[in-house]
Amino acid sequence: MSALSAMVVAQVAKVVLILLTERRWAIERMTETGGMPSSHSATVAALCTSCGLSYGWNSPYFAISLVFGTIVIYDATGVRRAAGRHAEILNELVEEFSHLFEEEKRPKALKTLLGHTYPQVLVGSALGIGMGFFVEGLFH
Repeated sequence: MSALSAMVVAQVAKVVLILLTERRWAIERMTETGGMPSSHSATVAALCTSCGLSYGWNSPYFAISLVFGTIVIYDATGVRRAAGRHAEILNELVEEFSHLFEEEKRPKALKTLLGHTYPQVLVGSALGIGMGFFVEGLFH
């Protein structure tokens, strides 16, 4: 429950933050990756926190969730972030060379908001840890 709750809260927070900072309604952000806060980090941090609180900080459940969470966060800030940067460059190249393509054969723009910055991961992780404590406190 805590992992699911953290993911939902993080995704809703993305929409609210865009509404507050850019004054626009971006409901599509509810189902997209990337952005502030990191819902991936929030989800695995909540899972890890819940496992630690429920089964003990020395339990194999906590250890497994910690390793899993570390891999997810590393991937979000590394591989997926780099893929987003590559997509930005490719989109710029396609735009620059658009005159070479027929209109109907022009490649569609690649999605660039894939990974996370360290601040996005930090906020997502803090949110997840908080949700882990909150949800575990409600049910135990």
